[in-house]
Amino acid sequence: MLCSLDTTMNEATLKSITDLEKDLGKTLLAFKCHDLKPSTLSEDQLQKVQAVEAKLGVSLVAVDG
Repeated sequence: MLCSLDTTMNEATLKSITDLEKDLGKTLLAFKCHDLKPSTLSEDQLQKVQAVEAKLGVSLVAVDG
């Protein structure tokens, strides 16, 4: 299982979270989990992924879909 930031919230959900943030005085991050399994990569594949990660400044996860 992999989790990522939830970018698919509707207005009502976002308002609920924003209201809670105001009440708590804290910033909250919303995550959504997906039933995915990480892939096994060869050394060559891993090096290619790492090169793109370094170039783009992101983290990538290969999954079996």
